[in-house]
Amino acid sequence: MNKVDKKLDVIIIGAAIVDLPLRPVSKEVFDVVSYPVDGITMTIGGDALNESTIITRLGHRVGLMSCIGVDVPGWFVIDHCKSNNIDTTYIKQDPEKVTSINVGLVAADGERTFITNRQGSLWKFCYEDLDMSALKDARILSFASIFNNPLFDNKALVSVFSKAKEEGMIICADMVSPKLDEKLEDIREALGYIDYFFPNFEEACELTGETEEDRVADVIYNCGVKNVIMKIGKRGCYIRNAEGSMIVPACKGVTAIDTIGAGDNFASGFITALLEGKELRECAVYANCTAAVSVQYVGATGGVKNKQMVDDMLAKYREDYKQQINE
Repeated sequence: MNKVDKKLDVIIIGAAIVDLPLRPVSKEVFDVVSYPVDGITMTIGGDALNESTIITRLGHRVGLMSCIGVDVPGWFVIDHCKSNNIDTTYIKQDPEKVTSINVGLVAADGERTFITNRQGSLWKFCYEDLDMSALKDARILSFASIFNNPLFDNKALVSVFSKAKEEGMIICADMVSPKLDEKLEDIREALGYIDYFFPNFEEACELTGETEEDRVADVIYNCGVKNVIMKIGKRGCYIRNAEGSMIVPACKGVTAIDTIGAGDNFASGFITALLEGKELRECAVYANCTAAVSVQYVGATGGVKNKQMVDDMLAKYREDYKQQINE
């Protein structure tokens, strides 16, 4: 990707919240009066804040566009951004909103579920909170998760994406399962603007109504997405674009202890590789490696501390698969 004179490399739109991960937790948690866990720690979270943190640690300039409250969790988010060199210019602090706190229940195998606050900033963040003039300042726009902020419907997404295209930006987006029972048709127009789309397989199945990888990817591709980059768990990722389809395998020998934020790390790795001019398959490999580092640590941003950690995983990947990937 050719560099141009921009203030930032990436602007990321989405949730900036506080996570309280509890690990390990089992279904018996409600069967006892007191349930001990290994630790309870307040960490930053939210798809956009996770991506901002990881991409910055991987060496690129990131501006976060989100909305938080003027409260203790909100200042916790701001302090984190400043200590990680994330540009906070476009974060709106609204005294009428409460910064969302998510409780993450993490099982022994690393799988997790979240308890969320319907009245928090994640649910209240809306198009009117955005400074659209900021889009001229970066090369890539990442909409961290379609459906995660329910007030961003198709109309809002199209407004954001069309403005980004006017500014010549590459558009990346991830998604989560719909919170309000939205369907594919509800976002079909918005999908047509996306250059790189990162759903996981389960979310994509739910969205398309299909259950086979090729059919799921085809349905999304036929909505106008230029490159469908579907995360398929321990197998890696499935890519579908105009040239056809392929699977880029995951890293070998990785034991996951916490999958919170694995998808955000994947997207961060992919976007980082795009910024560094890597080809499509190389971007997917780098994304797989970034996610592989992440899942070996607790918390969405507890794993990738610096670029060297991902580069070390990439070197192991190359050795494991005996292939050369030009940088």
